[in-house]
Amino acid sequence: MNTPEMRESCAGQLLAAQLQISRLKAFIGLAGFVDEILHVVDKRENAEQFQRLAKISQFAERLAAAAGRSTNVELVSQLIKLGGNGPIMSNALASFGMTVTYLGLLGYPNLHPVFADFSRRAEVFSIGDPGCTDALEFDDGKIMLGKQESLKQMNWENICARFGREKFAAKVSGSQLVGFVNWTMLPRMNEIWEAVLNEICPALEGPRRKLFVDLCDPEKRTREDILTMLKLLVNFENHFDVILGLNEKEACEIGMVLGLDRTNHSPEGLSKLGLQIQELIPVNTLVIHPTAYALAVSQGNVSLVEGTFTSKPRITTGAGDHFNSGFCLGKLLGFDDSFCLLTGVATSGHYVRTASSPTLADLAQLLRNWPE
Repeated sequence: MNTPEMRESCAGQLLAAQLQISRLKAFIGLAGFVDEILHVVDKRENAEQFQRLAKISQFAERLAAAAGRSTNVELVSQLIKLGGNGPIMSNALASFGMTVTYLGLLGYPNLHPVFADFSRRAEVFSIGDPGCTDALEFDDGKIMLGKQESLKQMNWENICARFGREKFAAKVSGSQLVGFVNWTMLPRMNEIWEAVLNEICPALEGPRRKLFVDLCDPEKRTREDILTMLKLLVNFENHFDVILGLNEKEACEIGMVLGLDRTNHSPEGLSKLGLQIQELIPVNTLVIHPTAYALAVSQGNVSLVEGTFTSKPRITTGAGDHFNSGFCLGKLLGFDDSFCLLTGVATSGHYVRTASSPTLADLAQLLRNWPE
């Protein structure tokens, strides 16, 4: 479902909510990366020009052919930018006009220079050094090569010592949206969540807040770790309206851990998988966002919206984080799931075409001039 009338209504509601959005507060964490966007050389024509490997399958064939023989792969840097699910999502939320506080690993005791502009757009606190990601981008996806030793610094002891337990509690209490993203890359996130549930959540008062969680490809984590994480998510539902965001691969990985059929990758198949996951993990909203569309499951009902897929994106690293920011914006404004999805795919669509986070005006323009 994605009609011109629906897009026009969504654009109008977003623009009308500008003052409301300026009063919203978000508290996001807890990682941080420096991303280098890279292209893989296929054939070099001269010192300045080259043909790139456009497909992941081409890169896979190049690597497979090197087995037993070795090979040389040339990478050409396109961009060095702030990275990590949290900073990218927070940057997008700030672009909407929301007040954002970010706690993460952005350099310690001083911020890494790549986060300088981010620190002017949001209130930023860092308690450790960032990880580094070499993002090999192709037309049909990306391969993220991460260096993550520094992420061990994100633990409850350092949060309390370098940021402050009471300050952490105040930021959670004073925000309409709390985001714990990049679970997979933070080896002590389950311990942090247990501490938050035991020490912070019992004192929360007032209206229920939204808690957004993004796993960031849990394939490398053990089944036991993933099951523990899912149990903690359900416990968070006692205090928050929990939103679990998954891309297509992550949805299948969670389905595998839960013993569900994940072989049907059609919209109908992923809708069924989403319903089954939410039945076993009863959070408020489950979101699955492949590249061409996105769906949400709430209270046993599925909403599905087509996106703005392009075969020639300017950037793909961070597209899912932008979708998440748009979806959460819709939730904070009280939109139904279909409008939340539409806001999400519009935010992501603008980002992959321009390599920049959209403002509300940008969202409205894209919604009213929907690309074919």
